[in-house]
Amino acid sequence: MCGRYTITAPPDVMRELFGFGEQPNFPPRHNIAPTQPVPIVFRDGAQRHFLLVRWGLVPAWVRAFPGEVDAGSPSGNATKQRKAPQSLLINARAETIAEKPSFRGAFRHRRALMPADGFYEWKPVGKGAKQPYLIRRRDRAPFAMAALWETWAAAEGSEIDSCAIVTCEANATLAPIHHRMPVILDEKDWDAWLDPATPLKEAQALLRPAPDTLLDATPVSTRINRVANDDPSLLEPATIEPEPEKPARAKKAESDTKQLGLF
Repeated sequence: MCGRYTITAPPDVMRELFGFGEQPNFPPRHNIAPTQPVPIVFRDGAQRHFLLVRWGLVPAWVRAFPGEVDAGSPSGNATKQRKAPQSLLINARAETIAEKPSFRGAFRHRRALMPADGFYEWKPVGKGAKQPYLIRRRDRAPFAMAALWETWAAAEGSEIDSCAIVTCEANATLAPIHHRMPVILDEKDWDAWLDPATPLKEAQALLRPAPDTLLDATPVSTRINRVANDDPSLLEPATIEPEPEKPARAKKAESDTKQLGLF
């Protein structure tokens, strides 16, 4: 999965790379977390556009926004209404987005790019402990993660735009750390992914692991675990302490049974 990521490239660099017309002033972010505002690039007609949305997709069909009471249910009976998913939908599995009710509408009509220049993943290193890693392109260039976005409308007319990152099986670089990774789209495939006219089978075929030579992984400080920490020092490499050696098992004293054994 992908649960934290970074965008540190200047806005003019992002605008030129992704080709949208807006001129956003999005500040450098080093520890973007779910539920926070994140930028996406989507297509409207022949034009690409920049939009800030909430990270954590809310399907358009839910009656109440996650965490809120469904006041629109007749007679206060919400049991017959379609409820929001229990977990925060920050990721969508590439293998099932065409069938899952939470994602299939967005997959057909609202595909997007999520600009980034790095993301974090955690590797288990013993009982309960996890070592965070920062994953970036080896050339440190920005890239685009495949995403889906949706607009949820409240009964009174207010709207909330939200998104989820599409994930796939990890490549050889990421597999030792985690079994999943975000889909990183090749720039030549951006138009096909954004175009709603692209056949769904062709769009889904774009959702594959990044080449093994594209990325590298750097261990970083566990300060990344705290959402409030968001500064350039989070990108600095951390020293991984070697795991303590397990004490050697004491050799069993030779017993009389062994000495008198027949074999």
